[in-house]
Amino acid sequence: MTNEILKTIEEMDRQTFREDLIGWFENEMRDLPWRKDQDPYKVWVSEIMLQQTRVDTVIPYFTRFLDKFPTIEALATADEDKVLKAWEGLGYYSRVRNLQSAVKEVHEKYNGKVPDQPEAISSLKGVGPYTAGAILSIAYGKPEPAVDGNVMRVLSRILLIWEDIAKTSSRKTFESAVRSLISHENPSYFNQALMELGALICTPTSPSCLLCPVREHCQAFNTGMQNELPVKSKKKKQRSVEMVAVVLRNDKNQLLIRKRPETGLLANLWEFPNTEVGLEFRSEKEQFEDYFKEKYQVEATLDDMVGRIEHVFSHLIWNIHVFTGQLKGPIQESSKLKLVTLEEIEQYAFPVSHQKILKEVVGKI
Repeated sequence: MTNEILKTIEEMDRQTFREDLIGWFENEMRDLPWRKDQDPYKVWVSEIMLQQTRVDTVIPYFTRFLDKFPTIEALATADEDKVLKAWEGLGYYSRVRNLQSAVKEVHEKYNGKVPDQPEAISSLKGVGPYTAGAILSIAYGKPEPAVDGNVMRVLSRILLIWEDIAKTSSRKTFESAVRSLISHENPSYFNQALMELGALICTPTSPSCLLCPVREHCQAFNTGMQNELPVKSKKKKQRSVEMVAVVLRNDKNQLLIRKRPETGLLANLWEFPNTEVGLEFRSEKEQFEDYFKEKYQVEATLDDMVGRIEHVFSHLIWNIHVFTGQLKGPIQESSKLKLVTLEEIEQYAFPVSHQKILKEVVGKI
């Protein structure tokens, strides 16, 4: 943290800042299901779900997930396919795989009690500095920083911090700032209030400064620079990939699905057979048919294309050309390759793109 930022913090009326911020939060906090109590397991689940996902989207998922896995033990001992199915549609599936892995460790190593010490909780899989700080402050009342994008944006403006919030190295500055400002009497509300302020008032564009409970403490507001902060560099351009995905059925009208690899993008989710296609002299159909025969030693024939689906990841765009088709022989099923009916397919967790594919072809097969 620079001397300039330190000086700004030292010159602040920190006690009044805390009182103004927490007082506003007590009056204006949203009624969210994970705020019903301070159960560390529930706080943990909510914070993992809220990463890269909007609050409104998370609420029904959180409620359903806790209904299915209400305790550490329930999630630790659950079948992974059922856990992935409960997460289906939320995306970033490594989050829930890491969560279950970490919960198993808590169940076995800590007798089902989420650790309340920074070193122990930070050693759990998928628990980074933000999640650790959120659990420790919200559930256990410890004055630990929980710095997410909302907090960095708010503090960029309040303290006039010009560091690029897209850079990992900047996080240390904001964590140090929170440590200097945080309420030791009520760290839970302090951290939640900073997050809530960023979500509702101190928004990325057009912040509602006149409604802000701490505008008198805000350097950006006082100098008219609220629209210039935070500094955030742009992400790299996403790479586009052309793909063919096919809903293949056999002579019993069963559909062929396969499980993705255990690591990497969308690990362990189910999908329809698909492959990347290139700009070749062969058609997309021919490219897929050749790929499928080589991979599975079974011929498949494709009908006409039934639709296109675009699916956007943070680093990648899938342009999926969707076909239906027929298997021209028996195929060897395994734990990663199955023939299922339309009714049975409901049991399997699919990424959003392949849920869309299924909707596209129902009624056409």
